[in-house]
Amino acid sequence: MLGIFSSSIMSPPDELVAAGCRTPSPKISSTALAKRFADSNSAAVSLQIGDHVHLAFTHHNESPLRPRSFAAKDEIFCLFEGALDNLGSLRNQYGLPKSTNEVLLVIEAYKALRDRAPYPADHVVAHLTGGFAFILFDNSTSTLFVASDQIGKVPLYWGITADGYVAFADDATLLKGACGCFFSTAVGELRCYENPKNKITAEPAPEEEIWGAKFKVEGPTGVLATGLGFNNFPMEIS
Repeated sequence: MLGIFSSSIMSPPDELVAAGCRTPSPKISSTALAKRFADSNSAAVSLQIGDHVHLAFTHHNESPLRPRSFAAKDEIFCLFEGALDNLGSLRNQYGLPKSTNEVLLVIEAYKALRDRAPYPADHVVAHLTGGFAFILFDNSTSTLFVASDQIGKVPLYWGITADGYVAFADDATLLKGACGCFFSTAVGELRCYENPKNKITAEPAPEEEIWGAKFKVEGPTGVLATGLGFNNFPMEIS
């Protein structure tokens, strides 16, 4: 799955932008990245939302333990990969029918919390158990919400294109990034799944490691979790 977002939706951390300026390898544009995904994945489904958002997914080479799905409802669009161990209990919690799958559950949970009160985004993922990653975009509020499970059973990668778009994907050959964390424009910065109140700081990689930055979760015991952020897309356009 792939989600590409312009800077009007999300601004990448300054540390990743600075790291990208040091890399000698060429990057490709957001349009070229979307084309690469379509060309390399049979039966890929793509969706353009206005001028600032592009979503795509495919069932090609899909793992039976990590199925991919897409749904849209009330201007909320969501890509989901993986499975929830507590899907049944969450259906009951939100009063949803037994036909509700994981991607619809995430949309309904997000929508319920959004409409009831301005709850932080981590309230949605706090009740999810299993291996999963999802990319959710609320077009009515221009809110982006991206999450992965806390131990990275379903990896999620992110990076920056040549024209400054931020891209998220489950395929490291397209881009690479931080796992076990989530980004929400409602919060305005990266947060750790297990410690959502703790700030994440990014340290640019040493000059000899020009490919990215290392993210650390601040806390009373020091580093609680780490992740690597990458923002280089090799030029591979035919």
